Amino acid sequence: MTEIHHAEAGTATTTAARAHARSQAGTVVDCMPHLPPPAGTLWSETVAGGGCTQLVLPAGAHVTLTDRDGDACAHLLLFVTGRPWERLNPADTVKVQWNAHLRLGSQLLSDQGRVLATLVADTSGRHDALAGASTAARNRARYGDGSAHGPSPAGRELLVLAAAKQGLAPRDLPAPVSFFRGVAVDPDGSLRPTGSAGPGAEVVLRLEQRTTLLLANTAHPLDPRPAWHCTPLQVTVAPGAVTAPGDPHWDATPERHRAHLNTAAQGAR
Repeated sequence: MTEIHHAEAGTATTTAARAHARSQAGTVVDCMPHLPPPAGTLWSETVAGGGCTQLVLPAGAHVTLTDRDGDACAHLLLFVTGRPWERLNPADTVKVQWNAHLRLGSQLLSDQGRVLATLVADTSGRHDALAGASTAARNRARYGDGSAHGPSPAGRELLVLAAAKQGLAPRDLPAPVSFFRGVAVDPDGSLRPTGSAGPGAEVVLRLEQRTTLLLANTAHPLDPRPAWHCTPLQVTVAPGAVTAPGDPHWDATPERHRAHLNTAAQGAR
């Protein structure tokens, strides 16, 4: 009781509260933005399991996502900055490229036939463009809570929270794609989780337009384990250039070539 009294007294006035807040300067915890970002980067952050982030990034930026401890799941949404009606479309991403699995070279496409990002490096191979994110109701039924600030936050709730910080509403959010938790499609059409690739797996996304990125790091909706699990995710952004003619990704397939032409023709970069 004495310790609680002293703690309350330490912030009982505005002056004391200010002094306490300022005393925290320089404190470093496991999951936080790294400020200033390391030399040669635009941003660096460790997102806690059950956390989210939102970034506005230039065309050409390279976003490296790292599954630090082997149990992260990055639910990702992309919007064209200044044109939020042009956004990630997982259905077109799968359909146009004739493949339900994200892999090296895959494009993340908008419903305008333009490229939002290209997957230019991948040591994980365990991703999902089909299942979307968990919901509050589903997590409440499975784990007892699905709120954004609870012990088992749902992906949808975290993305709504991140979106609000960019002036976006729940109606603006399509289904995300997910990195580091694999899903396979069985012959009968059912989705089967294939887990993670383990600690240290990385993906690198090259942003092909000015992009608003929303990310939620939380358990995949098809995770078969009875308890909620999610570990920290490292996000590092470095400057770079968009895909250009002559790059192997520019014309790797006719469909990808056309998507790059659509993007360049609209002056989207």
